[in-house]
Amino acid sequence: MAGADALPELPAFFEFSAEPQWRSVEFISDLHLAPEGPATVERWAAYLRDTRADAVFILGDLFEAWIGDDARTPGSFALAAAGVLAEAASRRHVAFMVGNRDFLVGAAMLRDCGVTALPDPTVLDAWGQRVLLTHGDALCLDDTAYLAFRSQVRGEAWRRAFLAQPLVQRAQLARGMRDASEVHKRAQAVWADVDPAAAVAWMHAAGARDLVHGHTHRPGSELIAPGFIRHVLSDWDCDAAPRRAQVLRLTRDGFTRIDLAS
Repeated sequence: MAGADALPELPAFFEFSAEPQWRSVEFISDLHLAPEGPATVERWAAYLRDTRADAVFILGDLFEAWIGDDARTPGSFALAAAGVLAEAASRRHVAFMVGNRDFLVGAAMLRDCGVTALPDPTVLDAWGQRVLLTHGDALCLDDTAYLAFRSQVRGEAWRRAFLAQPLVQRAQLARGMRDASEVHKRAQAVWADVDPAAAVAWMHAAGARDLVHGHTHRPGSELIAPGFIRHVLSDWDCDAAPRRAQVLRLTRDGFTRIDLAS
C-alpha cells in the first residue's frame, strides 16, 4: 500500500445525474470481448437486449483490444460490436468509460452508437446517493511499471502516432502490448489491487461513500474505511469453466449483484 505522502494529486471528478424517472442502473466491466470468445460476446448481447435497467454503465475493458474507431470496417468484429451497442442505446441509456485495454475507443465510435462518454473518474448522483465510478487502474499505485506505461499511451502524441499507422500494423502492436501485459501480470507475486488510502481520498473529495470499479477481477463489496465501501465488478468469461458474468445493480434500495453466468 502506498503511504499517505505518496498519494498522487486528486483528479477532477465529472458529475453525472441520473434521470429522475430511472428505477435502476447496472454496471459491468472487464468483458474483454474478442472474436475468440464467442460465448461471452453472445451473453453480452443477450444481456443488453434483455435487461430491464434504465441505464447500463460500462466501466472499461469492454473490448480485449480497440485499435481505433476506423477499425469498424465491413464484416469486422468491431463493426458488429458497435451495432450491438447502438441497438441497446436506442432503448436505454448506455454510458462508456475506457479501460486499460480499450482506451482508444473514441468520440466517433460513441457518437455513432448513441453512447455517452464517461470520464474517469465520474460521480453518479442517483436518488440522493453519490457513487464514484472508475475503471480502477489509476488507483493501483503499487503497479508502478503499468502506471508509467499508462501515462505514456494516454498522451495525445502517442495516440496520434499510433492511430496514424495502418490497421494491420496497429493490430500487431496491440497483440504485442496485450502479450506484454500478460507477462507482466504473471511476473507479479500478487496482482496489484486498488490502494485503499488513495481510494478513500478520492471518495472523500468526491463526497461519495460508495466506489464502483473494475480492472482487478476480484468481485465483491467491502468496507475499506469507516463509512466508505467499494464494490468491485467481476470480469466476464462465458467461454471458460466455470463461466463468469456478473452485473452490479443500483436502485433506491442500494446495490445487488446478479449472476448471469448460467
